[in-house]
Amino acid sequence: EEDSMKTYVVEHLDPECGPWSILEYITIAKESADAGAKFCLSSAPIDLNIPDSVKAVRGFNIEHRSVEDVYHDCKNRVCLLDPAAKEELKPADAHDFDVFVFGGILGDDPPRDRTSELRKKGFTGRRLGPIQMTTDTAVRVARMVIQGKALNAIPYIDYPEIRIDEHESTEMPFRYVKATDGKPAMPE
Repeated sequence: EEDSMKTYVVEHLDPECGPWSILEYITIAKESADAGAKFCLSSAPIDLNIPDSVKAVRGFNIEHRSVEDVYHDCKNRVCLLDPAAKEELKPADAHDFDVFVFGGILGDDPPRDRTSELRKKGFTGRRLGPIQMTTDTAVRVARMVIQGKALNAIPYIDYPEIRIDEHESTEMPFRYVKATDGKPAMPE
């Protein structure tokens, strides 16, 4: 039933939460709430340094258990966003999945490939195209697709130049959704 509420889950296994991640999470939470969806940060360490002001953001949910624990009895309704998946995410997937999981931020050195751990546990994978996206972009794109827009119909900006000051700019090595103002959509 595509009207049932969808949940977008970002795994956060890092003991820290950097300022950029916090901005991304606030953006995802607000956009998800606006779209009638739920956002959840899973596998979060108990003492994760998330400010109360962020915890109070509409749409923000924190879960200390892992995706496997939370969804062990409805694994077939969980979609793992996986760059190695054979199939692209498509609007029809809204009928088959209620929960969309993003590998998220991993604190281990060497880094754990959380996506491949979840893949081995039998979660169904879907891909969001060939170019790497930031976490908030990946959630935004997945949500747009699940709400009916084909992956290749979404306007993108790839590798945008972001101006740091008047003399310096840097190229972001990611794909972004093109916002209505023609700029890449990213946290404020």
